[in-house]
Amino acid sequence: MTSEKIRERFLKFFTDRGHKILPSASLLPKNDPSVLFNTAGMQPLVPYLLGQKHPMGKRLVNIQKCVRTGDIDEVGDNRHLTFFEMMGNWSLGDYFKENAIKWSFEFLTSKEEGLGLDPSRMYITVFAGDENSPKDLEALEIWKKYIPEKRIYFLPAKNNWWSVGENGPCGPDSEIFYDLNETSLGDMKHDEFIKADDEGKVIEVWNNVFMEYNKKDGKIIGKLSQKNIDTGMGLERISMVSQNVKTVFDTDLFTPIIDEIKHISNTRQMQDKYNESSARIIVDHIKTAVFMLVDGALPSNVGAGYVLRRILRRAIRHADIIGFIQGAETTYSDLSNIAKIVIDIYAGTPYSLELNSKANFIFKEIEKEEKKFRQTLERGLKEFEKMINKKIFDVNSVQNDGMNLITGQDAFYLFQTYGFPLELTKELADEKDIKYDLSDFDIYMAEHQKLSHTASAGMFKGGLADHNEKTIKLHTAHHLLLAALQAVVDPNIKQRGSNITGERLRMDFLCDHKLTDEEKEKVEDWVNKKIKEGLSIIKKEMQKEEAEKIGAQMEFGTKYPDLVSVYFIEDKKGNIISKEFCGGPHVSNTKELGIFKIMKEESVASGVRRIKAKLF
Repeated sequence: MTSEKIRERFLKFFTDRGHKILPSASLLPKNDPSVLFNTAGMQPLVPYLLGQKHPMGKRLVNIQKCVRTGDIDEVGDNRHLTFFEMMGNWSLGDYFKENAIKWSFEFLTSKEEGLGLDPSRMYITVFAGDENSPKDLEALEIWKKYIPEKRIYFLPAKNNWWSVGENGPCGPDSEIFYDLNETSLGDMKHDEFIKADDEGKVIEVWNNVFMEYNKKDGKIIGKLSQKNIDTGMGLERISMVSQNVKTVFDTDLFTPIIDEIKHISNTRQMQDKYNESSARIIVDHIKTAVFMLVDGALPSNVGAGYVLRRILRRAIRHADIIGFIQGAETTYSDLSNIAKIVIDIYAGTPYSLELNSKANFIFKEIEKEEKKFRQTLERGLKEFEKMINKKIFDVNSVQNDGMNLITGQDAFYLFQTYGFPLELTKELADEKDIKYDLSDFDIYMAEHQKLSHTASAGMFKGGLADHNEKTIKLHTAHHLLLAALQAVVDPNIKQRGSNITGERLRMDFLCDHKLTDEEKEKVEDWVNKKIKEGLSIIKKEMQKEEAEKIGAQMEFGTKYPDLVSVYFIEDKKGNIISKEFCGGPHVSNTKELGIFKIMKEESVASGVRRIKAKLF
């Protein structure tokens, strides 16, 4: 069954059971500064899992774009990816375990409505219980209606408890695994099942999360006001099972790209360099980069941009390994062509229109980053030679049989300063017969990533650090700032991203020039004039189509539901000076804000400017 058919059947199965289709949110979280990307379908729905009423009702279904980089070093095996699509059905205080389990089993096994999988190849895990929640005997009893008890296993929280982080909704879960072997594994004892899972002989295809607890700072603080169902089924994994292939890379979501890589290797007569692992890394990373770029991320040294830069450079490195570059006369590899095939694969999906409309932008950004990386690689090679020839190493470096011992700190310096991949440092050291000990590289990298993550909140779309009084005031001033930029500088200015704390607001916006001192002064005066006028902020809920028709401002790359909240600011004559899609919160009148002051205006990327401002 094709991946597109799986999408169609999944959405129809649950809409037939009263669910409304929710569009995928952007990969970049809108109001969650705790994470770089949406890593699960639940993240954009956290307010509704906590009890807020969803405008589309209590039953939802969607296919959410996700990025997870925790397993990046595992990419290349049969199932790990950085970008994937998570299919999920949701109950917000409506049905619970009985229907969730029943419908997951029915969709997987029904030949008429679902995927027609063999139930005799299915295995189930349920929560074994701990101090936070009892052993899930209820889920066991429900599953026994569909699966023999000897193929149902109790596992601890590390296996069967789901939460997206240290804070927010969470709960025990029940996972469905499927036997991938040509000859069925049959019934297995508990330890045999664990071993089969570790060896990849069975694969998790569905997770039913019974979300009824709340977590704060890593500890369960009590139950939610409602019981929710949060399910997840990775499209790539279930396509692998449905198409009866051995890896996710053998599905129709990847084979056209793999075939192109093989074609390039054959054309360049580089078959001897081709290796499966590198090809899979290229395929996964370029696909991830395409979706990051279309949702508004740009390569940089912090936050989401840091991750994008890392995966692009890793793809470039592996493109070189398998011989995409043919001699010094070739400037670029074929990664832009790989990106084009990625876009072609998603023709007919909800992503198609936006992917195609931004295709040239995506190709240019990939080529730009590749050019920049190759320049830094050249400088890095010179620095590497310099380090060796002059024996410039840190105080922990030693002489060993007349050879320099390269440390993890040296390797990290090359990586951080020149974008030099760790594996390249190893290869060059091996070529020159230089001994090295890179065991502390991960320590430096972990600290760097921690700092990058902390500094990256401003890369998130609409990222409010909290909902305290000062933050809310700055959030409202943010609306006035955008309106002022459009009124004073250029009506075509669009917001690209923001971060708002209790101390200051930060807005990234599309603009083709540095603001002059006169422009900045006029923007400040415009905002402060509206503040003094004491204008009301009015929230209206309306259909997204209607909001678009009246010209309400939309944040770049953000996906909105059919019913949206639009905030209006009107002057005393009833003229609308600002109208934006927004989730709030805001003050009720501009006179509450104080005095607005721009503290800094700077460039963050080509065609993207940034303003930092405060209220006094």
